[in-house]
Amino acid sequence: MKLPMKSRIAAVLAVCAAVSLGALGASSVEAAPASKAGKTRTVKTHKTAKHPKTAKSAKTVKAAKRKAAPAKRVELHESDELLLKSTAVVVQDQASGKTLFEKNPDAVLPIASITKLMTAMVVLDAQQPLDEILTVGAEDMDTLRGTRSRLKIGAELSREDMLLLALMASENRAASALSRHYPGGAEAFVAAMNRKAATIGLKDTHFSDPTGLTPANVSSARDLSKMVAAASRYPLIRDLTTTSERTVSVGGREVTFRNTNTLVRSQTPGWEIAVSKTGYIREAGRCLVMQARLNNRPMVIVLLDSWGRQTRIGDANRIKQWVEASAGNGQPSAALNRGAPS
Repeated sequence: MKLPMKSRIAAVLAVCAAVSLGALGASSVEAAPASKAGKTRTVKTHKTAKHPKTAKSAKTVKAAKRKAAPAKRVELHESDELLLKSTAVVVQDQASGKTLFEKNPDAVLPIASITKLMTAMVVLDAQQPLDEILTVGAEDMDTLRGTRSRLKIGAELSREDMLLLALMASENRAASALSRHYPGGAEAFVAAMNRKAATIGLKDTHFSDPTGLTPANVSSARDLSKMVAAASRYPLIRDLTTTSERTVSVGGREVTFRNTNTLVRSQTPGWEIAVSKTGYIREAGRCLVMQARLNNRPMVIVLLDSWGRQTRIGDANRIKQWVEASAGNGQPSAALNRGAPS
């Protein structure tokens, strides 16, 4: 039976509407993956939403060129991952010696001013008088990068104050002056640094100067976990690296120096830090090593080549939360049985 014209038009319009609705539904399903490039949207679904994949950063490519080992990633809970921005990481329970987390632990990278922990150990091993007055000389100026210093040429400080400024404020001229006043001078001092590295079992580590201004000072996160553990056995290093600020007399005027680690400088609640050292040069990225007490256990944290200004601090806080959450859930935090390349 032939339908009237109005009925046929209504039927055609109904079919078109159905097709349009179907197309709209298909379009919205296909567009969902594209949202991964922007902000992640919360969608009500019975399936667990996956984290969006991010594009490889320049740092990841840089790490691959160094032939860094794949990262091992430990999960906090069933759905949360410990995602760190630093290229190389080691978290170790110092009491048991167990590695709780590692990411590219054997990648050999520049370590910048982390060097100064070794500088301090060599100075203290020599058992030179801590109250001896040392003078900053023209030889202590940074001719490699032209960095500034508030220690003017001719400034006189005790060996202990030079150690304080080298460790707490990462003063390069102080570290250089310490090496020059070592028996045999700066060359003998650097040789002693490399001997000390061998003595404590550092296989990937080499030093060319006492400041870390040169990218030739290299190590791995695994090696640095041993170096931090060794440094923690020196009471003076523990004291000086965790001093938040100190005012010293330089050239007849009072100058206040502050700790380069914001966790120490601001005395961040919840952190019990025993050893701390930061480092930065362009080739090394932002670096941070610490020995801290987490869950009443001494933990060594090594973070190398972090690409953001504050990401090393963010990584340290994520590690702290992870250790505490793992202990709170009764999970064995030393299990490195799950992971994927970063």
